[in-house]
Amino acid sequence: MTELSPDRFAAKWAQDDDDLLVLDIRHEAEYEEWHVPGSENVDVYDELQDDPNAAKDALSELPDGNEIVTVCTAGVISRTATELLREMGYDAKTLADGMNGWSRVHRRAPVDAALDGNLIQVARPGTGCLSHVLVSDGAAAVFEPSQYVDEYEAVLEEHDADLVGVFDTHAHADHVSGGRKFAARHDVPYYLHPADASGVDATPVADGDTITVGSVDVDVIHTPGHSPGGVSYAIEDEALLTGDTLFHESVGRVELGVDAGLEDVDVEDNAETLYESLERLRNVDGDPLVLPAHDPGSPEPPVAARLSELEERNEAFGQDRETLVEALSDDVPEQPPNFERIKRTNVGSESLSEDEAADLELGPNRCAAE
Repeated sequence: MTELSPDRFAAKWAQDDDDLLVLDIRHEAEYEEWHVPGSENVDVYDELQDDPNAAKDALSELPDGNEIVTVCTAGVISRTATELLREMGYDAKTLADGMNGWSRVHRRAPVDAALDGNLIQVARPGTGCLSHVLVSDGAAAVFEPSQYVDEYEAVLEEHDADLVGVFDTHAHADHVSGGRKFAARHDVPYYLHPADASGVDATPVADGDTITVGSVDVDVIHTPGHSPGGVSYAIEDEALLTGDTLFHESVGRVELGVDAGLEDVDVEDNAETLYESLERLRNVDGDPLVLPAHDPGSPEPPVAARLSELEERNEAFGQDRETLVEALSDDVPEQPPNFERIKRTNVGSESLSEDEAADLELGPNRCAAE
């Protein structure tokens, strides 16, 4: 077997084994844009494509004794690298589907929350996306599902739970939501704020609403700024799902909807609105675990931190209004790949095939202000 499935590779990668060498053979610019953390780049893509023997000199400098996993975009040219390395005496395998496969990996773990039920975090290390499944008294709710909804079916089956609702905090700009598809499959409500659901058949949520899942209450807090329909979901006083409004190290960007032509507002106004939303989150009851929809790194679940911790470690969260508004309005980082089409898809103004949706998501997560 000279191929590793994305899931098997992810399990090895998560062990942080010093004997595992992840070898990315793509062009340096592609590697710098997006890669498996901890991987090493040896840019021999052209040589492997044109004359594999020409790559031998560069590859011969690799250390002996490592298990090497080769990576390219789709797992095609990296197979040539694996064959060449094996001829050279190395223990080499190929990451099946390359970075495309890495982007589809999901890993899950329980969140240590004091609830009458279970809260499970599902992370995608290749895209930085985080979603959550709440299970209580045989009922389940899924928050921020990816388009690969079978991952959540597995959680429901594992906990012998019936899905009662699917929730998005907002219309995302970095990944295609599986919310509508998953809700339709189970004939349950798909919850989304009306300001983000202009072309979507969704069950509306409003500030102050409470939805009960089993014996656990989920309260809706309208937190716009990153997106007009942005909400946070407070799971009693113990967990706070903040979407892209508040991250552990940053806060949400305020210009993506404007740049996608979906918001007829000023970026500075969005920044003012986000500040007000952050003020609301600072003053929620208790000291809940903050569970955002994304992590800018390659998250290994669970990714969680108490609200009081963020007040210490998140500089943007503690900034005064003027400083935050100026920073969010003027210091705009590079935009996420294909964010306009992804955002339009999630608000219901564009339709994509499954293949198109998968392709659009490829690349780094950039929903946090930097």
